[in-house]
Amino acid sequence: MGAKTKQRSALLIIGNEILSGRTMDKNGGYIAEQMTRHGVPLSEIRVVPDIEDEIVDALNTLRSKYDFVFTTGGIGPTHDDITSASVAKALGLVFGRHEEAYQVLLDYYGPEELTDARATMADMPEGAALIPNPVSGAPGFQVENVFVMAGVPRIMQAMLNHVITKIAPGEPILSNTVGCDLVESVVAQGLGEIQEEYPDVDIGSYPNFRAGKLTVSVVIKGTDEQDIRNATKAVRSHILEMDGQITTESYQVMVD
Repeated sequence: MGAKTKQRSALLIIGNEILSGRTMDKNGGYIAEQMTRHGVPLSEIRVVPDIEDEIVDALNTLRSKYDFVFTTGGIGPTHDDITSASVAKALGLVFGRHEEAYQVLLDYYGPEELTDARATMADMPEGAALIPNPVSGAPGFQVENVFVMAGVPRIMQAMLNHVITKIAPGEPILSNTVGCDLVESVVAQGLGEIQEEYPDVDIGSYPNFRAGKLTVSVVIKGTDEQDIRNATKAVRSHILEMDGQITTESYQVMVD
């Protein structure tokens, strides 16, 4: 079996309600966690309003940079749900009634309850592959490397369960966390040099406030186990050189 390629993904969150603060986004963290576990981590998250040009520009930028792009929001039955049409415009595809999606809605609602407004949820770019929605019927869709999902967290999560099966898992992401009793500003003094020595490893410091005292955890992530172990050894040595005490250490593989 050949080595798995390193793939990256991005998320485009669409909706005025997110930008106004009326609705708190709950999808970004969930998608980030799931894609990290899948070995295809998010490299970027953007939030744009319900404006066609903004959606088109952001989507075209992201889909050219990353292997996979996820969108959330804007595929409901109201006038401001313009994500599907915007995706079609971004990819230069004909936009119209998707017969398979319409049949899904017809089966779910029945002919009497499938209003004209609800039927618009079957309007998609030509050639779209459906993403099942076991929660509320109306499907999402995939075109090229773009996966268009609902904004409601429960529905999005159900859709993502299907989407992940369509994406080959990437390399296992390894993570080592070293906690110490120093404050972040002290630890930070030498982390930059360690990062330069191990460019394929991500090193981050995260302050904590526990029992009335500031401490810090240093997280070392990457796909090469030896690099992770060497970088961890360097971080441990740096903490001890700064007269710190290592309080915790945990190593994990972040891919199921």
